[in-house]
Amino acid sequence: MTDKSGLVALVEDDADLLHATTQLLELAGFAVVALKAAEAALAVVDASFEGVVVSDIRMPGMNGLQLFDRIKAIDADLPVILVTGHGDVDLAVAALKDGIYDFIPKPYAGERLVEALKRASEKRRLVMENRRLREAAALAADGMPLIGEAPAMLRLRDTLRQIADMDVDVLVEGETGTGKEVVADLLHRWGRRRAKPFVALNCGALPETVIESELFGHEAGAFTGAQRRRIGRVEHSSGGTLFLDEIESMPPALQVKLLRVLETRSLTPLGSNETRRLDLRVVAATKVDLGRPDQRGDFREDLYFRLNVVTLRIPPLRERRGDIPMLFGHFLGKAAERFGRPVAKANAAVSEHLQSHAWPGNVRELAHFADRVALGLGPDDDRKLVSPQSPEPLASLPERVGHYEAQLIRDALREHGGDVRGAIDALGVPRKTFYDKLKRYGIAASDFRNGGDPHPVREQT
Repeated sequence: MTDKSGLVALVEDDADLLHATTQLLELAGFAVVALKAAEAALAVVDASFEGVVVSDIRMPGMNGLQLFDRIKAIDADLPVILVTGHGDVDLAVAALKDGIYDFIPKPYAGERLVEALKRASEKRRLVMENRRLREAAALAADGMPLIGEAPAMLRLRDTLRQIADMDVDVLVEGETGTGKEVVADLLHRWGRRRAKPFVALNCGALPETVIESELFGHEAGAFTGAQRRRIGRVEHSSGGTLFLDEIESMPPALQVKLLRVLETRSLTPLGSNETRRLDLRVVAATKVDLGRPDQRGDFREDLYFRLNVVTLRIPPLRERRGDIPMLFGHFLGKAAERFGRPVAKANAAVSEHLQSHAWPGNVRELAHFADRVALGLGPDDDRKLVSPQSPEPLASLPERVGHYEAQLIRDALREHGGDVRGAIDALGVPRKTFYDKLKRYGIAASDFRNGGDPHPVREQT
């Protein structure tokens, strides 16, 4: 697959010119979304659009200047390039003062448009990257490790914001250690229910004889030993959020009762004839795919469909290896603060483990590994793998990310003798992303060829 120079939304009502310009830009390495009207562009462009908009000014219906005004209201940092006829130059110059990125008068050489797009694409890339880092830093400051730049994680965070205020039940799927409770907590904290309780219950951690009372409560004298009334977790969460972890472990008899509660939004505690109305929002988590009969086991299909209003999947760490440096930097900084130690500088052994380990325990396992590194220990023994870096910890998450990304890139190049393809395969990142990071960190792949090593790493003894 050819690496793309960037994404372009191209708006042109002349079909022949639209086709010719699309070909020109694709040959230059751009991914082009060809659009015949400005109105169509508004269906494509939003604040998460990663590219640049190129639009003619004179078009039927909404013209290019009106389109620019609409885009500016959506995202003032999204670059818009206007293509102008002779009579529109004064309008375009005025638009420059209003924030238009550039204008190109007709007729123009193809190279002029390509060069403008390269500059605008780089600007957009930096804007989007800084937004993601600020978002990650904000999440990290909250102690919430739902950070990462993998497309699946960006979509997950966007979805969480979209549904946080909606009264819909949510099913969260993910392997052990991926952060299912983190997702449930963010849904609660980002929504209107945040002032009410967030109530969590692990369905697999309590015996069947206890879980019913924990969930639904009971009245005094409802059974032997019930000396006083107990408010169950379901009723206590009314107005807030009820998080049911390992929902697949819930006993079948209780699944029937939970299904009725979800359908009626009410419950009748054991030993009572009183039906109590509930303002309920349930987030259930599972480490298996309940949509597959072979994994569902004795979990009720009707309860699955009732919970499955919105399903969120958290990818395992092995599917987003590019996020490991950011996560590791975050956890290492937190561990250093917790242990009162300077942030450690990982050497080749730590970097190799980050790159090659399968991380079956996912983010939780990575956090525990960061704890060990902060203490100067390896993943499986007491060998000293790290050394203190300086008395001052790295100031911010972006600095930590940059430090570890650069080190992982150098280690991969060193291991593959400067072979770019081998390093890219080992790191699991797109080619363009790899070259962008080489440029950002001032790393030259050629320095690692023929046994060269501009930054040798020595094991601690």
